[in-house]
Amino acid sequence: MSAGPRSGVGDPADPPDAGGTLAAADDDLPRSRRASVADRVLYALFARHADDRRHDADRKRYRGTALGTGFETYLSRVYGLSWLVCAVVTVPALVVASGVTPSLLAAVDALFGGDAPIPVAARSRRWVALGIAAAAGLLAKRATVRFGGVHLRWLTATRRTDIERTLPGAVRYLELLASGSDGPRAMVAKAAASDAYGGTATSLRKALNAARLAGSLDEGLRRVARDTPSRELLAPFLLKFRKHAATGDAALASYLRTESRMLAHRQDRARKRARRFLELLTELFVAVLVLPALLVIAATALTVVIPEFLPPVDTPVGVVPTRAVVLYGAVAFLVALGLAGAVAVGTLRPPNQRASYDRPGSPRAILVSAGRNPASTAVVAAPVALALAAWLAVSGYTLVNVALLAYAAFAAPVGVVAGRRTRIDDAKDRELADFVHAVSGHVAHGRPFPDAVEAVARDADLGVLDGDVAALAFALRSTTATGAVGCSPGEMAPSRAGATGATGEGETGSANAGKTDAGETTDVRAAAVGRFVDRVGTPLAEGTLGLVTGALNAGSDADAVFETLRIEVGQLYSEQRALRSSMHPYVAVGWAAAALVAAVVAVVNTQVIDAARLAEVAAATDFVTEPETVHPDLERFRLYVVTQATVLASGWFAGTASRGRYAALLHSGVLVALCYAAFTLGGLL
Repeated sequence: MSAGPRSGVGDPADPPDAGGTLAAADDDLPRSRRASVADRVLYALFARHADDRRHDADRKRYRGTALGTGFETYLSRVYGLSWLVCAVVTVPALVVASGVTPSLLAAVDALFGGDAPIPVAARSRRWVALGIAAAAGLLAKRATVRFGGVHLRWLTATRRTDIERTLPGAVRYLELLASGSDGPRAMVAKAAASDAYGGTATSLRKALNAARLAGSLDEGLRRVARDTPSRELLAPFLLKFRKHAATGDAALASYLRTESRMLAHRQDRARKRARRFLELLTELFVAVLVLPALLVIAATALTVVIPEFLPPVDTPVGVVPTRAVVLYGAVAFLVALGLAGAVAVGTLRPPNQRASYDRPGSPRAILVSAGRNPASTAVVAAPVALALAAWLAVSGYTLVNVALLAYAAFAAPVGVVAGRRTRIDDAKDRELADFVHAVSGHVAHGRPFPDAVEAVARDADLGVLDGDVAALAFALRSTTATGAVGCSPGEMAPSRAGATGATGEGETGSANAGKTDAGETTDVRAAAVGRFVDRVGTPLAEGTLGLVTGALNAGSDADAVFETLRIEVGQLYSEQRALRSSMHPYVAVGWAAAALVAAVVAVVNTQVIDAARLAEVAAATDFVTEPETVHPDLERFRLYVVTQATVLASGWFAGTASRGRYAALLHSGVLVALCYAAFTLGGLL
């Protein structure tokens, strides 16, 4: 760290934070002035419940969330929703209770006869139905209020996970900033301004907000440490940061260095635990996915041979075949299982390895980028899929096939474009690691950052990054207009410090001019690196190159900055490759499960559910008692629906394990199309 003076961690004279627009610090203040009319009404009706003791735990959980509304407003909305749910449940419950009450009262009379302790049958049927409906509505209302607390618990757990995943990167960034001339508040502000640090950045922004109101960063850090959901990581870190920042610069730098290493080891252990959990999750998914499908197939085959095995059931809406209920219930279960498995696998992926794409704002830009941006492809493919669905419906296709083929027509193109974009991003990440390594070598030999980038752009072959690196070098050369590019980035901070020590009028004016030039140079350099990160557009670039400008602007040693950046990029790129290699078996498991179920259904359709074979079995044995009631085409179609549900769930699981949600669209769309083609060409429908 530089020997220049710093503001103390608790000094009210610290400069304002640079974190941009920050949320309000006191989460419990009602915001009725800015709230809508509905919020004002709900607040007036239900805000009193916030003082109830049963909501004390909810208030504590709320402080760990990042919601933009006050606790009273949130709770008022929950209570308003609970009364709405109560009304929605009570009305149909009253209809059902009115139809069930006569038989229920008759059953009570038959059970107790004249010895009933309460003459229930003598009561008015209307009042009994009203009582049942009211009980159902009140239970639904109570469950909704309870779910409001559960929702806060989920939000808190999600935010805690986000903080624990992003804290190691934020601490590494603070470690670099500690070698410069920034004070503790400026360091926290720069880390808070980076979107790459997710929940940690949000917590730091809340600390800066509280510091602004309390006049002390020490108090802001203490408040966030008290309310954060990350009690085991972020809270101790913030409290120790306060302590070491008040002790001195050297103590703070040493603490950040030690904490960075400790968090890196902890993150590696967490990654290994997540991999073991994924193995267990895969085994459970396959068992739960395949067994219901096989049980439905077995039940269908048995009911074809023995119709009395699952007799029809009389319901208020008519006679319902038990086989159909079991089969379509299994379909709904399989689809829900596929979604749950995909979400569970997706949460195990680190945030810096989850690809997301922004959709352009104008229709023309969407059309132009449809071949390289999956978000744009989804917008273009959706109307095409809807048009195909309409044509298939008019052509006489069944509703199931209309939905499946339309889904495949939408999912496959989006997945193909996402796969192509992923391959390009992989190449960019690979070349980015080489680019950072080359720039680090030049900076280690004493070259300024702009000169190092220009040398790499001129001499190195970076493949897909050649154009982006050339544009970065050109943008950095524009800083020569300020006259500050001749010095190394790390030498700018002393010149700014020297400017503040000028005494004469002429010297002061000259120093201020130099300070303006250095500030302009800093802004141009930061903007150039920001544009380069946007052009590269990968999570690896966004999470690493932001270290450059912030650390160099703080006066950190350029050689140390780029050495740390080189290690960071190399480590993250190696983790990406290791994760993708470890996911290949799970992709194979998903496809194998789909192929297994499809093969079993094909065998059942050809060997069991066949009119000629059933007639032969009926003539030779007494097992098929009613061969005329068996409809092979209908039974085969039902098994086909089960197969498609299994295939869809397997595709979601395999795709999410492979690359994420866009790959899930590709795998599921391709599997659905292949299943339809196989069953159609094989005559199994």
